[in-house]
Parts: sequence; structure tokens; C-alpha cells
Amino acid sequence: MKIYVTSVFVDDQAKAHDFYTRHLGFVVKNDVPLGEHRWLTVVPAEQPDGTELLLEPSEHPAVQPYRSALVADGIPAASFQVDDLQAEYKRLTALGVAFTQQPMDAGAVRMAVLDDTCGNLIQLVEMKEGS
Repeated sequence: MKIYVTSVFVDDQAKAHDFYTRHLGFVVKNDVPLGEHRWLTVVPAEQPDGTELLLEPSEHPAVQPYRSALVADGIPAASFQVDDLQAEYKRLTALGVAFTQQPMDAGAVRMAVLDDTCGNLIQLVEMKEGS
């Protein structure tokens, strides 16, 4: 068994498409119109057949309280692994991405947390050597 699709709820699919592709470097895997929304998935450019991230509309009534509670407590909705956290942090801050947690050591990883501009906190993780 493996994960095929996972999702993050987003306030605006067009804005999420822009952020996740232009800033984070993902590429669109699926973009299928579904009424007023889309089945919009992205994948890492280096893993075109990898797990898809669904940029899912956040209209269900349970989503806003859930996401608000996560953000208020500083809990990321998703975690993405990077090879060089400091380089990604520098690149993303130069693009205007806001971080709620600057790079820091956290056990076997270095981590940072960014605001995806679509209602979520996203954690970036670099595995430390030997992890």
C-alpha cells in the first residue's frame, strides 16, 4: 500500500496553484474542471509519478474551524522534505514567502514553517546526516 493522493484545503485554488507551482516548485499533475472548482493536483518536479497533493477547496463548514485551530497553535497542515533547508529558506524569503518559524534544529531534522497564503502552515524539513 502507498499514498496516492493527500490534500491541503485552500481558500482559492487559483492562488494556491500559483503559490505551489511558482514559489514551491511543484508541477501540475491534474487540472480537471468540476463545476465551480477543479480536481487540481501537484507533484514534485523531480517525482512526476509521486504522491499527488490535492489543492482542495475549503468550503466544507468543518474546514475553517479546523484550519484556524491548527494555525493558531502553529501546527502545519503538511510537511515537505527539502535537501537544503537554508537554501530553500533563502530562496523563498527572497520571493516574499512569510515564515512563521525560521530554520531550527528539531531532533533528527532541521525544520522551518511557512504560510502558504491559502490558509495553511507548511513545514519544510531537512534530514540531518545520519538520520
